[in-house]
Amino acid sequence: MATFKPLGQRVLVKREEETSKTESGIIIPDNAKEKPLVGKVEAISSEVEEDGEVKVGDRVMFAKYSGTELTLDGKEYLVLNIDDILGILS
Repeated sequence: MATFKPLGQRVLVKREEETSKTESGIIIPDNAKEKPLVGKVEAISSEVEEDGEVKVGDRVMFAKYSGTELTLDGKEYLVLNIDDILGILS
């Protein structure tokens, strides 16, 4: 299994899965769905860790066109600058 430690002011985020059905039961095809803007922090750089604002395990909301997509062990992640995180969801 590959491990990834972000450098600088960056965090590694796993996007949350988008629901494929509306509340009324209509199924949304994959090509019509937008990528979710919420994810779980999986790893943080030592600089972010020192700051203490964002921690591993936090659910965060991030800017729409931010970050770099990355695939590790067949799973998709997003590497974000700390400035691209809009807030922590509780």
